[in-house]
Amino acid sequence: MTSLTVQDNQWHVSGAILMDNANKVLTESEGLAIADNMQINLSQVTDVDTAALSLLMEWQRRMQAVGKNVSFVHLPESLMSLAKLYGVADYISTGSN
Repeated sequence: MTSLTVQDNQWHVSGAILMDNANKVLTESEGLAIADNMQINLSQVTDVDTAALSLLMEWQRRMQAVGKNVSFVHLPESLMSLAKLYGVADYISTGSN
């Protein structure tokens, strides 16, 4: 089961982000607060597929639409490998932390 929690300006995502649950995760995120300089922490994500890339890009679009910056931290290597494979790694805002 995938969960989203909020702490300060950071969303923490845990569990798998796959085709069968990515839309549910997106829907759940719609009720979360969006802070300045948002970070989305993916350190507890256990499994991903291409739906995770779509989710990250949708979160970026959503943050930009409300004038907020977002960066993704602690991306799983499997997610970065997919981003590189599909040529979208440069479109995902990553940060340290």
